[in-house]
Amino acid sequence: MATAGKVEKKEGAKELQFSWEGKNKQGKVMRGDIKAASEATAHAALRRQGINVTKLKKLKTGSGGKVSDKDITLFSRQLATMVKSGVPLLQSFDIVGKGTNNPALAKLLFDIKSEVETGANLATAFRKYPMYFDALFCNLVEAGEQAGILDTLLDRLATYKEKIQAIKSKIKSALTYPVAILIIAFIITAVIMIFVVPAFKGVFASFGGELPAPTLIVIAISDYFTANWYIIFGGIYAVFVGISQAFKRSVALQIAKDKYSLKLPVFGDMLVKSSIARWTRTLSTMFAAGVPLVEALDSVGGAAGNYVYMMGTKKIQAEVSTGSSLTVSMENSGLFPPMVTQMVAIGEESGQLDSMLGKTADFYEAEVDEAVEALSSLMEPMIMVFLGGLIGGLVVAMYLPIFKLGSVVG
Repeated sequence: MATAGKVEKKEGAKELQFSWEGKNKQGKVMRGDIKAASEATAHAALRRQGINVTKLKKLKTGSGGKVSDKDITLFSRQLATMVKSGVPLLQSFDIVGKGTNNPALAKLLFDIKSEVETGANLATAFRKYPMYFDALFCNLVEAGEQAGILDTLLDRLATYKEKIQAIKSKIKSALTYPVAILIIAFIITAVIMIFVVPAFKGVFASFGGELPAPTLIVIAISDYFTANWYIIFGGIYAVFVGISQAFKRSVALQIAKDKYSLKLPVFGDMLVKSSIARWTRTLSTMFAAGVPLVEALDSVGGAAGNYVYMMGTKKIQAEVSTGSSLTVSMENSGLFPPMVTQMVAIGEESGQLDSMLGKTADFYEAEVDEAVEALSSLMEPMIMVFLGGLIGGLVVAMYLPIFKLGSVVG
């Protein structure tokens, strides 16, 4: 499939995306996509390339949705598979772009394809979109292009993205599960306090006599909820938004969160293992691609996903650049268990550092899997006890007067 070059954009003009079909000077049917300010401009640009246009259709390029890490991971695997199968690069972008249901991803892929069509290499095209393609991604693609092994490195990159995405998803699910349960418990309690307890209160008023202390406490809480529910819900929402905005804008808060999260009981150990798994997986992938160690460490710190490991990696990089071995530098950082440094030492001595780092990453990824399963097994009974105690306590408090009345009647 042939494709048309990118039309020069007029200043201030909004470019549209068109799908075209036509014949070249030899009568061969050709198809492709083109960006132009208008249909007439697209026709003119194609005529200049010797294309007799028979069909020209405007494509929808709405910016609905957003491009997530999961989208980039899936795109990496699709691109690696097609390039390895011998599909031309530009055609691969066409296939993935037209096959996605995400308009934002389709537009991103078309823009990258247009950059490549105008003569840019693939790594340069990716570097123009740093929000979606980090330095590690671009460096590996560049190394593949320079060494003529783009298909191999794209496959390795796709595997890396899949493993990192998997470990992120597991950590996220482990951390959000208890939070989600707490939110559900709060909503159920609020419904009981605002709607159920007032109904019982009316019944109790007809009894006369003194109510038990637990019932009085629940009724008092219910009265407060009923009178101030908008303040309570509004306050919780304001606190949530305020904290999230503060974390987005304050680097100091982000640093403090990363530091103290590693020291949390139960969760801290899991986060440490996750950071080590991502750190070793990233360095293994970069080193196996032929990226020099000092340069590879630039991408490794950020990929660990924690400020403590990012700053530790900068110290390791500084020591390695002055001649220290990676093993000694990692030991000096105090961030890695002896097993990790021993594996790295064996890798450096045997010349198989990428393989040893990969095996270390496999081990810690399995450790994270086990930690998440253990945490889930531990949290489920605790959550059941918590919810049972909360809801059961409320129910018992509201039925105590009825039990008391029954014993009096009896």
